[in-house]
Amino acid sequence: MSEYFDIYTVGVGGQGILTISDIITLAAVEKGIGVNFFPTKGMAQRGGFVKAQLRLGREQGLYSPSISEGGADLIVSMELSETLKAVRYGKRGADYVVLGLRWQPTAVMLGKAPYPDEHQVAGEISAAGGILHYLDPADIPSYMRGNLYTLGAVCAHSRLKEFFSCEDIERIIADRWKKVAESNVATFRAGYSASLKTL
Repeated sequence: MSEYFDIYTVGVGGQGILTISDIITLAAVEKGIGVNFFPTKGMAQRGGFVKAQLRLGREQGLYSPSISEGGADLIVSMELSETLKAVRYGKRGADYVVLGLRWQPTAVMLGKAPYPDEHQVAGEISAAGGILHYLDPADIPSYMRGNLYTLGAVCAHSRLKEFFSCEDIERIIADRWKKVAESNVATFRAGYSASLKTL
């Protein structure tokens, strides 16, 4: 297992993308793993671009929180088109866990730009040497939180499981939302067990 692991997450405001990185950060702290968490919240209103950079295994303050291009071991995306903004940050061989939700940006709504389809995104990931793990939004029941479902898939289909067990993450989720702990943990487990699609 490598002692370092860099995660680049992207999505749009309102999806809970920052919560994914926050949960991983808390799990790292509990296990005594060095962690740097650098969220970008300036456009976090509903529909605005959101990203976070998470670096595991490095002492806080001794390393830049920013992941360089070609430096991420894992890309997590909760919006299909936003995935394209993250591709250049992935290493060759990086895992991409992509939830194929669609939130059309202004340029697309105004007819000034096309919206990419799943196969275009898959092609760019493949060209960058990445490994795509695709989550179909239609497979997620409406009563489940998409970010926790996605986090479950991340833990099952990436090298993150070398750092944390399911139980480590479930404990953070249960402690964070005590009143709905059972349903949230069930959502995480459903994502962990999900059959991801090949495009």
